[in-house]
Amino acid sequence: EYNGIKLVRRGAQPISADTGLMDIEHRVRTGDIPPKSSVPGTSSKRNIMDEYVEKILSFVNINSLKSMKILANPGNGCAGPTLNALAGFLPFEIEHICFEPDGTFPNGIPNPLLVENRSQTSEAVRNSGADIGVAWDGDFDRCFLFDEKGDYIDSYYLVGFLARQILKKNPGDKIIHDPRLTWNTIEIVNEAGGEPVLSKSGHSFIKETMRATHAVYGGEMSAHHYFRDFSYSDSGMIPWLLVAQEMSITGAKLSELVEERIKLYPCSGEINRNVKDQDSVLALLKETYGKQATTINDIDGISMEFGRTWRFNIRKSNTEPVVRLNVESAGDEELMRSRTAEILKLID
Repeated sequence: EYNGIKLVRRGAQPISADTGLMDIEHRVRTGDIPPKSSVPGTSSKRNIMDEYVEKILSFVNINSLKSMKILANPGNGCAGPTLNALAGFLPFEIEHICFEPDGTFPNGIPNPLLVENRSQTSEAVRNSGADIGVAWDGDFDRCFLFDEKGDYIDSYYLVGFLARQILKKNPGDKIIHDPRLTWNTIEIVNEAGGEPVLSKSGHSFIKETMRATHAVYGGEMSAHHYFRDFSYSDSGMIPWLLVAQEMSITGAKLSELVEERIKLYPCSGEINRNVKDQDSVLALLKETYGKQATTINDIDGISMEFGRTWRFNIRKSNTEPVVRLNVESAGDEELMRSRTAEILKLID
């Protein structure tokens, strides 16, 4: 099992490998633990659901929302009770599956980023006639969208979509994005008058970069979406509400709102490969493609661009013995697929 905790400082500031996490590890491993404070700490317990709901709803104009059918799949994680608290304020008909929190996860691991975990939501959307499907991971800091046909919408395209909506109210502001897939996001942000800012992927790095630049929004293709007015933290509830708001205002279906961008920048989605030696794989790809590349960036793994035709990013997982590959092209799906297959052949 892969599990973990997130360490933060006062004010919800993240602790990353660059800002103290490695020092904490060293102290734990060596037993160099600071003495216990002479002043006892305190703890308190509060129900903050009302304040949370009020904050989430502040990101949309409730009066602009129109009636639509939502298929919700919390995956037996934590999203269900929160969705119940929000539902009374929304004009939506919400049908749900896998709704009750259950830590044994009887319907499978709640991680729709994995292809094999999407079919249940897709089928439920089609069977229910829902306008949009929303699935969450276990702690619902990520949400994943399915259009009215039950087709999964790669979260990469949602980053650009949300950036455009947010920049309408915050013209000229900064938008943070990760290096795995970039072209669609950068183009949209520039067209909308914003400033795209690259950050290493991962919640602690995105949050640090957002605070340093005072960015209004940050998005990762892994379905993490961060908001300045949400303590620079990620939310799995705000994104789908912003999408539903745009659907309400435009009268367009979700598939219609994203289809053009998917055609302009087709992508492979993240592909994971178990390998014995991660570093040797990255070195092999750098040696194979380095001379052809017009741009090479190593802010997070290796990113290479080949003019404005195609690009890829490959990076090591910090928690698993795998490498993660993402490939995209400028409007040429066949090229994207062939280059993806070519790289995978080298890795395998």
